[in-house]
Amino acid sequence: MAKTAVTVAYGDGIGPEIMEATMFVLEKAGAELDYDVVELGEKVFKRGIMNGIEPKAWESIRKTRLLLKAPLTTPQGGGYKSVNVTMRKSFGQFANVRPVRTFDGFVKSKHANVDMVIIRENEESLYAGIEYRQTHDTCHAVKLISRTGTELIVRYAFEYARANGRKKVTCLVKDNIMKVTDGLFHQVFKLIGEEYPDIQKDSLIVDIGMARIADTPERFDVVVCENLYGDIVSDIASQVSGSVGLAGSMNIGTGCAMFEAVHGSAPDIAGQGIANPSGLLNAAVLMLYHIGQGEIAARIGNALLYTLENGQHTGDIAKDASKALSTMDFAKAVVANLGKKPGTLRAFAEGSGEAVKLPKPEDTTQSARTKRLTGVDVFIDYDNDDVGLLGGKVEDCGTGKLALQTVSSRGMVMFNPKKREAKPEVPPVTDLWACRFVGEEGGISNEDIRAVLHNLEALGLEWVKIENLYTFDHVPGFGAGSAD
Repeated sequence: MAKTAVTVAYGDGIGPEIMEATMFVLEKAGAELDYDVVELGEKVFKRGIMNGIEPKAWESIRKTRLLLKAPLTTPQGGGYKSVNVTMRKSFGQFANVRPVRTFDGFVKSKHANVDMVIIRENEESLYAGIEYRQTHDTCHAVKLISRTGTELIVRYAFEYARANGRKKVTCLVKDNIMKVTDGLFHQVFKLIGEEYPDIQKDSLIVDIGMARIADTPERFDVVVCENLYGDIVSDIASQVSGSVGLAGSMNIGTGCAMFEAVHGSAPDIAGQGIANPSGLLNAAVLMLYHIGQGEIAARIGNALLYTLENGQHTGDIAKDASKALSTMDFAKAVVANLGKKPGTLRAFAEGSGEAVKLPKPEDTTQSARTKRLTGVDVFIDYDNDDVGLLGGKVEDCGTGKLALQTVSSRGMVMFNPKKREAKPEVPPVTDLWACRFVGEEGGISNEDIRAVLHNLEALGLEWVKIENLYTFDHVPGFGAGSAD
């Protein structure tokens, strides 16, 4: 068998320790891999490379189209963006797949018979990282949901379920509040779900959905959700199954495939030789299946399960701390058990792994055909508490085609010119105000919006941002403020 080239990054924190252990197991198991080691993460940040990815790494990944990486540290708060997010977006890795299972009777868990897969959209939502600070008091994050991106992840979820003999796909959304963004995600889920009559489907509001996964995870099979929800719920699912340290994941797309442990770099225990390499080992197993080395993948996976059944555990899951194995001793135990199969736990299949049909970014569910401009939200930096005074000023800035409809603060309508009143009982606590001007659907232009902005400037009001308001097939493509 010809060796498959794979780019390897040892990562930060506990990353080098668990990668060394994983590479040891891969070598002893006979994995046909040719490694190209690169640097990503903290060391690269410190060399002044702002994306945390050295040029050699870009070249290697573009060549191998395969990356096995240990956890990376992303500095908090500063200007550094997550390397994971950069990699996922740069290589079109739209799907993050995180299998979760319990190891009943061998790894402590409050639950049993858990066997679910979290399929997380990987490029959009709040993880798009579009953020602004517009005033002294207010910051703004953009939640980006596209129909194309949603269709890609939803189709992949159903295709994954079908290819792997899964029976049900559950969608988690918050469209009772975010009716436009999450509403679109839910709509596409229902439309695409109709094309898979052989698979059960349901949807849950994300908060109760996460609560149920924490309480009765055995009820779930495949779960699909947008980016932030998927990040949170996969950690919840991993933790209730026994340990986040046991979970591996894969990032699938058109540019390359990336395999990693679910957990972070855990710098607090770095260098102590106590980290659990199982998450990265499971990621390596997923990678081997992905490249067609299923027999070796099953050999490693089954040796890992046998090791767990045999009570050979690292400190994070050991029932008797005095018998806990070090990171490398655990890897040596897995190697010693190569060729053995678990007696109780469900074994890994020895086939090449079921291929999942990657969907194409084709718009097959689009229903909106007409788009018409109907108004504009103008955001004003205004730190005077007199909302009525602001409302009166802004009302005078309308034109014959665009009239002020509402003035809102944080989504709450604070001034309605039709009622000629403000809401003094709701004290304003921010300096960012959304002033909504509306006109006849399709009867206004950007020139009318520029006239409103000119009028605001003439009164000395500082506008910091605008959002045009459109209808799609006469349906508003924007949210309403809270009822006044």
